[in-house]
Amino acid sequence: MVFYFTSSVVDPSAYVYVGKDKFENEELIKFGWEEDVWFHADKLSSAHIYLRLREGETWDAIPEPLVTDLAQLTKANSIEGNKKDNVTIIYTPWSNLKKDGSMAVGQVSFKDPRKVKRVLVPQRENAIINRLNKTKVEKHPDLQQEREHRQRELRKRDRATQLARKKEEEQKAKEYQEKKWQKDHAYDDLFTEENMAASSNQDRGSDWEDDFM
Repeated sequence: MVFYFTSSVVDPSAYVYVGKDKFENEELIKFGWEEDVWFHADKLSSAHIYLRLREGETWDAIPEPLVTDLAQLTKANSIEGNKKDNVTIIYTPWSNLKKDGSMAVGQVSFKDPRKVKRVLVPQRENAIINRLNKTKVEKHPDLQQEREHRQRELRKRDRATQLARKKEEEQKAKEYQEKKWQKDHAYDDLFTEENMAASSNQDRGSDWEDDFM
């Protein structure tokens, strides 16, 4: 089961989802999207909270109010962290998560520790948690199928983009060749047999010079 939340502190609203338990977290780790940002309580057990970014958004430029929402939600979904003040929440792109066979269920590390940001949550803010909980929806998604569908859509879009770029390049090449031909043959009409004959003295009458008298 996956819990979905909506944060309205940004426009359009942000899409957030959470695994029910450590086994669900394994699925989320395995079938995450490139657009996902992972949130977790630092050095404490907590739910894995994911923010799904929109195209053009970057994980290191998430608006502060949205980071606050995610950090509060992460703290609230940590049994130990929810009872404490001054809890540090860490977040990083899903693509930076590292998982190998030696790790326990739901456990992860990072490919690049430099791509991990931290935010301090001084205390629980019930107003934020209550607002987010009002948007909570429970679903049983097929995460693998959703990811595969997403990958197909991306490949389809990439092919369309490549095709459009190829057509544009072909059109530019055609226009270049046409301009080159026009430039190379710009004076062709001046040297046709008819024009050469018209400008030649060879076929004129013997009295052509009289025109100048």
